[in-house]
Amino acid sequence: MTKKRLQVGQIIYTNTLPVYFFFDEQQFRDQIDFITQYPAQLNRAMARGEIDVGPISSFSFAEHYREYLALPDLSISAREKVRSIYLFSKRPIEELDGAKVALTNTSATSVNLLKIILQKFLGLTVTYQTQDPVLDKMMNSADAALLIGDEALVANRHNRQYHAYDLAELWYRHTGYFMTFALWAVRKQAVKEFGPLLRQVHAAFLASKQRSLRQLDQVVAYAKEQFGGEETFWFTYFRGLQYDFTAEQKTGLMYYYTCAAELGLLNEPAVVHLWQEGAQATQTTSLS
Repeated sequence: MTKKRLQVGQIIYTNTLPVYFFFDEQQFRDQIDFITQYPAQLNRAMARGEIDVGPISSFSFAEHYREYLALPDLSISAREKVRSIYLFSKRPIEELDGAKVALTNTSATSVNLLKIILQKFLGLTVTYQTQDPVLDKMMNSADAALLIGDEALVANRHNRQYHAYDLAELWYRHTGYFMTFALWAVRKQAVKEFGPLLRQVHAAFLASKQRSLRQLDQVVAYAKEQFGGEETFWFTYFRGLQYDFTAEQKTGLMYYYTCAAELGLLNEPAVVHLWQEGAQATQTTSLS
């Protein structure tokens, strides 16, 4: 009987690159499989148990928080600008009351963050439609469109006709908080099955993150080669993202969950439980 391998998710976008860039896959070649997908796909795969550990949308974590633990010191967060999550609009955002807004089908956290911003903070009533992330097609039938990840990066680079709003910047403007877009989650069942291996994988993620931030020029060179753009942009982009998960980031995430529950996007405000290495105990983070 073939021994089960740990199934590790990886987001297809460059925003997770530092956590994976120096990850030593050869160390685990007989123990893990990488599955690379868009965030929404990884969310569904994790929920079905097809992926054991990996980055998922913060919103999806909240939907399944009783089944998941968060790996310590790993997230995709931003304070003020994230530079890869944009609402493109034909008119100023304050004038979108009654508008049609196209939502990318690759996101969960950002889609619901936009709803919080438009409905709770700006008091707007809009209608939504979900589409493939192609800006021109989205704008054919909508007044505004939400893109995330590399599609948003490229669209903003070439955008000359639409207003562009960075969602992390809007969130910060209204709350003063970090916005955490993704967490590295592990299924509780996987902790029982792969505890020792999980500790090694977590350590490898942290080592890659730390080395990437020390040797950011190598990460930037790869991103520029793969996706174009200027070196100065990529340095600014990666330095603007936060890959830790501190108390300050947790507070912002808890408030996001509270807002989502208030609007009925979540059944209840979620609680983040952190996996503790060497034990199956959890550390609870809550908003007080």
